[in-house]
Amino acid sequence: MAKEPPADPTFGRCAGGEASRPLHYYEYDATRGGAVIERMLEGFQGFLQTDGYSGYEALGERSGIVHVGCFAHARRKFVEALRGQSKKPKKKPGSKQSLARQGLSRINKLYEYERLWRDVTPEERYVLRQEKTKPKLEELHIWFEASIGRVSPQSLTGGALKYLKGQWPKLEHVVDDGRIALDTNAVERSIRPFVIGRKNWLFADTPKGAKASANLYSLVETAKANGIEPWRYLNLVFERLPAAKTEADIDALLPWRIELANPVDDAARVSSS
Repeated sequence: MAKEPPADPTFGRCAGGEASRPLHYYEYDATRGGAVIERMLEGFQGFLQTDGYSGYEALGERSGIVHVGCFAHARRKFVEALRGQSKKPKKKPGSKQSLARQGLSRINKLYEYERLWRDVTPEERYVLRQEKTKPKLEELHIWFEASIGRVSPQSLTGGALKYLKGQWPKLEHVVDDGRIALDTNAVERSIRPFVIGRKNWLFADTPKGAKASANLYSLVETAKANGIEPWRYLNLVFERLPAAKTEADIDALLPWRIELANPVDDAARVSSS
């Protein structure tokens, strides 16, 4: 019998759910192939926001799915281009901004708007984006189409412009719904604790251990996203899980339902502040 391959943890992670009931889901697989994400999201319809990894492309073309891009990844390309330019002699005061600086400034403007609208409702954000963000996107589109032929495709700036153009059909969808973020940073942040710690976790040294870890982190990160302190939440779950006999009993232990099902457990709820 072939030996089971060692776990080089490649974790699919998804963030979704209703705005008031965010859900973070992790799944281990030995590969990053497109078939993995297709299996994870079988039957899904709605907005699918991802980075530019090519394995997501096929799923984004399915009927009922609107594939949304990530501006943080596009922005990062221009940041890298600027870092490369920092090694060159500085331009004289008053000289024209480099294309990398122009691209970064245009994308930063989108984030400035989002910071101002942080506390508005998704419906209000949608209206504001139609009024403010959409014209800026149109300007950005015109700018990169005019700029992409002005630099070498092999340069860092050329690569940033090429990436932006390639992702543009997906990036444009950020204005389609006020619930959509400009980027996938929330998902990236939720995977960071796992990435930092996994080298020290002996029980994740096999695929089974990695899958168990993914299940546990799905609960931990979903609890955090719903404003519940994970340690106290897990204590509640482990205490009540032996008494759960039906699917409805288990469903009642989900992070956004634990307080409704057990209103006396105020200690498990983290302050929204």
